[in-house]
Amino acid sequence: MRHICFYFQIHQPFRFRTYRFFDIGHDSYYYDDFSNRSILHKIAKKCYLKMNDVLLQLLKTNDFKVAFSISGSALDQFEQYAPEVIESFKKLAKTGKVEFLGETYSHSLVSLRNENEFKKQVAQHSAKIKELFDQSPEVFRNTELIYSDFIGEQVYNMGFKAMLTEGAKHILGWKSPNYLYCNTLNPKLKLLLRNYKLSDDIAFRFSNQSWNEWPLTADKFVGWLNNVDPNEEVINLFMDYETFGEHQWESTGIFDFMKALPKAILKNTNFKFATPSEVAKKHQPVAQLSVPYPISWADEERDLTAWLGNNLQREAFENLYSLSEEVNICEDETILKDWQKLQTSDHFYYMCTKFFADGAVHMYFNPYGSPYDAFINYMNVLSDFAERVKAIAKKSEIKLLSPEAVDEEIKKHEELLKQLIETKKQKKETTVAKKKTTETPVKTAEKTKTEKSKQTSSVAKKAEKPSKKEATVTKKTVPTSKKEEAVVKKAKTSKNKNN
Repeated sequence: MRHICFYFQIHQPFRFRTYRFFDIGHDSYYYDDFSNRSILHKIAKKCYLKMNDVLLQLLKTNDFKVAFSISGSALDQFEQYAPEVIESFKKLAKTGKVEFLGETYSHSLVSLRNENEFKKQVAQHSAKIKELFDQSPEVFRNTELIYSDFIGEQVYNMGFKAMLTEGAKHILGWKSPNYLYCNTLNPKLKLLLRNYKLSDDIAFRFSNQSWNEWPLTADKFVGWLNNVDPNEEVINLFMDYETFGEHQWESTGIFDFMKALPKAILKNTNFKFATPSEVAKKHQPVAQLSVPYPISWADEERDLTAWLGNNLQREAFENLYSLSEEVNICEDETILKDWQKLQTSDHFYYMCTKFFADGAVHMYFNPYGSPYDAFINYMNVLSDFAERVKAIAKKSEIKLLSPEAVDEEIKKHEELLKQLIETKKQKKETTVAKKKTTETPVKTAEKTKTEKSKQTSSVAKKAEKPSKKEATVTKKTVPTSKKEEAVVKKAKTSKNKNN
C-alpha cells in the first residue's frame, strides 16, 4: 500500500516591541501586544478558520487524513486573542482523522544546546496538546524540521517512535525521500522525509506566474504523483499551514485546489492518505539515514544558517543560553515565561543577513527594518532579562535545597571548618617553633655579652681600688685629728709670713 502524508505546521511568535537601551532596568514588558493581536486576527480570518472549514468538509466526505503541529506560543495566542481557532481545531480532532504532533513549546532551537531544557519544553507541549485535544503525541516534529543523529536519539528516549525531517539532497544523495528511514544511533526511531519538490510546488510556487508549470491544478498534481516510481511507498507533503490564505492568497485559487485534491488522488491514483503514526506502523525502514550535522527545511542550504549563520545570530544565541543555569534556579513565573519566549527561533531568523531569494523570504517575515535592528532590539531585551534573572537567582538559590541537600551542605561546611581550624593550629605551632629557634641564639649572645660586661666591670673596680702601700701613704697625708689639723695650719701660716 502506498500512502500520502499531509502535515501542516502552525506557529506564531510573540513579537517584541521596540525596546531601547534606556528601557533596560526600567521597563520589563517586552511584547508588542497590538501587533501580535492584529496579526493573529488577520491570519485567523484569512487562513486558520477558513482552511479548517475546508478540511472539516474533506475529512467528513473523503477518506482523507492530516497531521498538525501547533507551537505552544501559537496555542497561547489562540487562547488569548482568538479562542474560536482552538474550537475549530477541536472539531477537526473529533473526526478521528487528525493527528497532533509533539514539538518544543516555544518553537525554539533548544535541541541544539540544552538537553534538559529540550525535554522540559517537549513535555510541556505534549501536556498542552493532551489538555486541548485529548491526544498524546507519538510522532515528533522539531522546530523547522531540525534533525541530526544525536537529536533523533534524544527524541526516541523521550518516548517518540517516529520523527519528521527534511529530505535534504546533500544527505540523501542518490536515495529517494519517498521511503521510511531510521536513525543511525537508535534504529528504533523511524524517519519520515519531506518531499521538498512536491511540497514546495504547493507552498511556494503555486501562485508564481513565471513558473513554467503555472497554473497548478489538482489533475496536474495527480499526474506528477502517478509519475513517481511505483516501488516508492510514501510521499510526505509537509508545509506551513499559513500557505493557505496568507502566503498564497485566496484569489490564487489555493482553497479550490485543496478542495479538489483529495478526491482526485483517491480516484486517480493508488495512493491512500495516512497520518505520520500510521505511516510509521504500516511501513518498515529501508535503511539507516546518517545525519551527523543538523539539517532543516529552511533555505536552499537546508541547514542552520537561517538562524545561526552569522556573528549577530551566534552572539545572541550564546548570550541567551549562557543564562540557563541561573534561570533554572528561578521560580518566578514571569521570568520562566519570558525565558521561553526569548528562545523562539523567529528572533534569530530576523537577524539573517542572506541575500537573493532566501533573503527576500526572510524579509517577508521580518517585522524590523533590517537584521541589525532585530539584533539591537533583541540584545536590549536580553540585557534587561539578564539583570532580572541575576537578581532573582540570588534570592532563589537557597530555596532549591531540599532538607537532604541542606544537611549535605552543612556537612561540607563543617568539614571545611575543621580543615581551617587544623590549618590554623598547624600555622600557630610552626610560628611558635620558629620563634623559639630565633630566641635561643639571641639569649646566648646576651648571656655572653653580660658575662663580658661583668668581667670588664671587675677589672675596672680592681684598677680603681688602691694598694695597701698607697692606702698607707694616703692615710698618713690626711690629718686624722684636730691637733694635727692645728699643727698643719700653723705651719702654713708661718710659711706665708716668711714669703
